Amino acid sequence: MSSIAQLKGRWEEAEQLDVQGRWEEAEQLDVQVIETRKTKLGEDHPSTLTSMANLASTYRNQGRWEEAEQLEVQVMETRKTKLGEDHPETGEYELGYETMK
Repeated sequence: MSSIAQLKGRWEEAEQLDVQGRWEEAEQLDVQVIETRKTKLGEDHPSTLTSMANLASTYRNQGRWEEAEQLEVQVMETRKTKLGEDHPETGEYELGYETMK
């Protein structure tokens, strides 16, 4: 995946697969997108974190609760460190995480 447009397309495709209940395929694309975003943007970039949150959601849909929670906590802690505890995105993610528990 060389361009941002291609990467965004893969991310959108993964979201559609997730909505369709095709979680294994969604997971594969999510992982590819995460790895590419980590390389191109960094591990703590908001887009990388969003992709990681999407993968956590896919794990939940598959009943993989522990893996989902580990990833969600990682995303939440990184958002706190990167954006700050008072940033709106941090608060939104924490609220969503608490709701899913």
